[in-house]
Amino acid sequence: MLFKEIGNTNIKLSTIGLGCWQFSKNTGFAGRFWPKISDDNTLDIVKTAIDENVNWFDTAELYGWGQSEESLSLSLRKLNIDTKSHFIATKWWPLFRTASSIKKTIQKRLHFLTGYPITLHQVHMPLGFSSIEKEMNMMADLVKDGKIKHIGVSNFNEKQMIRAYNTLEKRGIHLTSNQMEYSILNRSIESNGVLETAKKLNISIIAYSPLAQGIASGKFHDNPELIKNLHLWRRGKLKKRGLSISASQPVINELKTIAKKHQTTVAQIALNWLVSFNQNVFVIPGATNKKQCQDNVNSMKIKLSDEEIEKLNYISKKYL
Repeated sequence: MLFKEIGNTNIKLSTIGLGCWQFSKNTGFAGRFWPKISDDNTLDIVKTAIDENVNWFDTAELYGWGQSEESLSLSLRKLNIDTKSHFIATKWWPLFRTASSIKKTIQKRLHFLTGYPITLHQVHMPLGFSSIEKEMNMMADLVKDGKIKHIGVSNFNEKQMIRAYNTLEKRGIHLTSNQMEYSILNRSIESNGVLETAKKLNISIIAYSPLAQGIASGKFHDNPELIKNLHLWRRGKLKKRGLSISASQPVINELKTIAKKHQTTVAQIALNWLVSFNQNVFVIPGATNKKQCQDNVNSMKIKLSDEEIEKLNYISKKYL
């Protein structure tokens, strides 16, 4: 497993983390997009990740209003994981709230995490009632109070990310990360200034939906009927992104060619390409079972050649 520093934190994380949205227990608006996963299944997934040297987990308040955080921490406790060896990133949900909610809800975050500290606390999206500056200052207060260690944002465009960065710099704190949707079939952060600016400012990118809702795995190309099993919201998102089976087939074909050479899967090549193509990118695929988690982690054991990386870059340029 490759480890690298995230942001300017002196903390080295595995290039792949475990996304924990699926641990929402089918609770709340966001949690309804996933079936309810048992505690035993959650434990198997977390253990598989840890056994393969994954050392961090990404969750959020919105993921079941604490259910994901609690499910994750329960598994970590059962596995006797030391609070200093593994790291948790969570997020504050800003919609219909003011910045003061950041401080008001921090004890709930810590309660659900049951003793596991918040290494990275993120603003989930830039749509709160307060300004970005007020939100960042509230986050900075939590750092000063020892409630959290580092600060990140999510879904912030280039200008919003710069505002967050500048506000924190005035407080002597570096913005650690921006969590963005990013995959070989959605490369917009490469063309809209987010990735370029993040590199200049030493802000890491955490790529969510790194398999483009599963489209980049090739499974829907092999069996298009599977798309009908997706939640209506997820199907709508794919349509909005223009991720049709026919349009993305050339990318999948190239992924299949490279996967065959490495005796691995299309999904593993797609995940590996993201971190091989950009050095400041981390990926956080989710997993609903042990096998899926193992497959995701195995993606980091592949060594793509420069030629293969460039071939995938070329074939997927339409998604910039």
